[in-house]
Amino acid sequence: MFGWMMWTLPTAVFFICIALMLVGMTVWELKCPTALRKGFLPMSTTRGDRLFIGLLFAAYINLGFLGLGEVMEDWFALDQEPSVWISFVVSMLVLVFTLRKG
Repeated sequence: MFGWMMWTLPTAVFFICIALMLVGMTVWELKCPTALRKGFLPMSTTRGDRLFIGLLFAAYINLGFLGLGEVMEDWFALDQEPSVWISFVVSMLVLVFTLRKG
């Protein structure tokens, strides 16, 4: 069924984390409704808004890392492209920062 898509372990972990975040945020919202808050983002946001914006940041970081993989290999004289786990960790840190301080 999913043979058409290249499912690697990092890809699966990334999407599982997104699904778990959505489920967790839904349960959290049902137990404790959110309020608007102003952080470093240029607008007042709710938890759901910050999650959405953070997921966009995470997607752009991962796509940029994939797009620049060969370039980084040349820049840093690496034997192979850097691991996508690096972009995963960076994107999750940016997501957490956006949720906490956004």
